[in-house]
Amino acid sequence: MLNKKLFKYSVTLSICLAVASCTPALAPLAATKSVPESFEKSTDTTNTSSTPWRSYFKDSNLVSLIDTALKNNQELQITLQEIEIAKNDIRVRKGALLPSVGVGVGAGIEKVGRYTSQGAGDASTEIMPGKEMPDPLGDFKLAAYANWEVDIWKKLRNSKKAAVSRYLSTVEGKNFVITNLIAEVADSYYELLALDSQLDIVRQNIALQSNALEIVKIQKEAARATELAVQKFQAEVLASKSMEFNILQNIKETENKINFLLGQYPQEIKRDKTNFVSLMPSIIHSGIPSQMLANRPDIKQAELELEAAKLDVKVARAEFYPSLDISAAIGFNAFKPTYLFTLPESLLYSVAGDLVAPVVNRNAIKAEYSSANARQLQALYNYERTILNAYLEVSSQLSKINNLEKSYDLKSQQVAALNRSVDVAGDLFKSARVDYFEVLMTQRDALENKLELIETKKAQLNATVHVYRDLGGGWR
Repeated sequence: MLNKKLFKYSVTLSICLAVASCTPALAPLAATKSVPESFEKSTDTTNTSSTPWRSYFKDSNLVSLIDTALKNNQELQITLQEIEIAKNDIRVRKGALLPSVGVGVGAGIEKVGRYTSQGAGDASTEIMPGKEMPDPLGDFKLAAYANWEVDIWKKLRNSKKAAVSRYLSTVEGKNFVITNLIAEVADSYYELLALDSQLDIVRQNIALQSNALEIVKIQKEAARATELAVQKFQAEVLASKSMEFNILQNIKETENKINFLLGQYPQEIKRDKTNFVSLMPSIIHSGIPSQMLANRPDIKQAELELEAAKLDVKVARAEFYPSLDISAAIGFNAFKPTYLFTLPESLLYSVAGDLVAPVVNRNAIKAEYSSANARQLQALYNYERTILNAYLEVSSQLSKINNLEKSYDLKSQQVAALNRSVDVAGDLFKSARVDYFEVLMTQRDALENKLELIETKKAQLNATVHVYRDLGGGWR
């Protein structure tokens, strides 16, 4: 008897080893690329991303807008529901580790032919002395059932771990949505302030041009100017007024964009419309790239997705190995309800264990294993790409901040010079020392450069928003 058992176990072990030996090999994973040691040769570990967004943004109106967006934004709410879905998936995977237990109630009736083996046997059988088996035969059952897959290869545990990693990944995804939402609100807010400032400049220019138009009309009456000069000045005034309405439309669209981010219907955005050019960009401390790996939610999300993909490969690999399923049942079974709880005659119970391994036609399992391995490689490349993209984003924004600062200083000097030239051109025109064309070109150049100066200031402010986001700030 002992030899038979040993033979049975050795056969089972041989089958397991044979199945394992036929499992396809894993594709090797390349080592993750390391990031450079510093940004622009700076080794200072002071990092702006550790500053809470309420402290980073000094404008109280902007802080209020961001606060509203974090409460009402629909995209963020959708992401929060994805977290709930991932959390429930953990519960599903955790439940697979435990036995499933159910209770069943059944009733039926069966009539078999007399000239069959079962019918002949029933006819010659007495339930008790002098009482034959009933015909037709009833079947009433009340029982509890249990099934359990023994996790001998850690397939179910790895599946649960993968679900946990994906849950944590959705949390990081939510943090990434928050950082981008804050940056988008701040970008739109600064764009709105820039448009307000440009509108003021255009209106000031309209007033200046209208005054010049009146002067040239007086000069025409005095025969010191022609109708051509009048029409040219008139055209410039009309062009500036057209520009005014274009800016008003852009203001409306930008306000609506902010309202959409805040999850509210159109309303005026509260803001300070004065002194946009006097706003000073925040001082940025980039820290070192290794801090970025720990701070950026999209990098942590990609890392967790990679961890989940690795576990998926282990789960798929375990499908090649034998699975051990245990089933059991206990309850009551009788052909008549009055006998259902008569013990021990109506008692039923069963216990069974099955060790099953795929041997023939394993193409579906091989395909899923290969797909899991390919998804693992995808996750690895995505992780490396995310790190590379993050470093390049920060590097670009730091360079942009530096170059915009120099550009803004030069443009400020240019605007100051053109403002002086507008005054000089006006005085010379009044004394007939220059013609109207030079006055028009000087005013046009001054207007264009003032608008460009506003755009440069907006780009400066947006760059500080973007580098704060790219360093991983805002989600805390």
